[in-house]
Amino acid sequence: MQRKGILIILDGLGDRPIKELGGLTPLEYANTPNMDKLAKIGILGQQDPIKPGQPAGSDTAHLSIFGYDPYKTYRGRGFFEALGVGLDLDEDDLAFRVNFATLKDGIVVDRRAGRISTEEAHELAKAIQEEVDVGVDFIFKGATGHRAVLVLKGMADGYRVGDNDPHVEGKPPHKFSWEDEESKKVAEILEEFVKKAHEVLERHPINEKRRREGKPVANYLLIRGAGTYPNIPMKFTEQWKVKAAAVIAVALVKGVARAIGFDVYTPEGATGEYNTNEMAKAKKVVELLKDYDFVFLHFKPTDAAGHDNKPKLKAELIERADKMIGYIIDNIDLESTVIAITGDHSTPCEVKNHSGDPVPLLIAGGGVRTDHTERFGEREAMKGGLGRIRGHDIVPIMMDLMNRSEKFGA
Repeated sequence: MQRKGILIILDGLGDRPIKELGGLTPLEYANTPNMDKLAKIGILGQQDPIKPGQPAGSDTAHLSIFGYDPYKTYRGRGFFEALGVGLDLDEDDLAFRVNFATLKDGIVVDRRAGRISTEEAHELAKAIQEEVDVGVDFIFKGATGHRAVLVLKGMADGYRVGDNDPHVEGKPPHKFSWEDEESKKVAEILEEFVKKAHEVLERHPINEKRRREGKPVANYLLIRGAGTYPNIPMKFTEQWKVKAAAVIAVALVKGVARAIGFDVYTPEGATGEYNTNEMAKAKKVVELLKDYDFVFLHFKPTDAAGHDNKPKLKAELIERADKMIGYIIDNIDLESTVIAITGDHSTPCEVKNHSGDPVPLLIAGGGVRTDHTERFGEREAMKGGLGRIRGHDIVPIMMDLMNRSEKFGA
């Protein structure tokens, strides 16, 4: 019997012990009856998305978890972001990820402009697209929340260009660096683009309203992650001979899924932000499993809470994710399904960024050899029967349990 598969990524799930939580991690602190139920009937372990001790980006981590070597396939984040907002790009296009940020007296005081809403960001992006002229064809489009995408048409040869993002608050933006003449041309275009966009943003009605309300204004653009067409050797759907769907709100992860052959769905209310409607996602997964062999579900807000150093909020979001998972397992046949739950990386609250800590992993469903673990958490995962594996091992393990793997050798 061939089973179906569900892979659930709770973004930035892994964490470190936190004094505020009595020495527990947010996952250990949270009340998660549904994931604990799966732990008791499944098998736990730890996974390093890329390799032990290597902090992973969300893009490279997802590539690895889907079975690709990120060192060979990855050519920058920007292209995935662009695919994720629905752009169909040419192979000679150059794409960047962008943050709306707050600049005051030449200093970046908020890299996310107070986590500006998606609706506001889209209005600002529209104004930039219509009013900025830098002498080359470009596309500027809002993504989710404070994120946006910039595409310079036909300029892929200039990809060796740096960022203007200082990556921490309290510092001025960087000048765009470059490594060759084509990249120098791109750097000069980016400097002009940022300057003109700043002028548009400063006087935009949305920012005038935010000023009156005492909110951080989205008056500056931080541009980074130059990306060209990814080197995907074979689509996930072709490699495993499955029909695959993904339920995602965040542009970057949508782009990765699109690039490897998934059909991507974003149900109404799924935002990728703290206000996301996780139950709409759960219902969509159950619906899609009727027509697809493999369904991927991405849940973003856990990562945001880690970046914002809000451990109790992260625990609350994990509890919301657990209810989402509870709906799914209550409405599927676990014997004919293999379900895996993990994170794409750890985002410890104390670090406020991605770290190289391993991520807890749970696999349950038909065919699974159970271990003696009782609940889903970092320390309990250390006792699990899966041991400590690499991210790129997850899908092959799932496919084998789904009876969809092919024998190697005679």
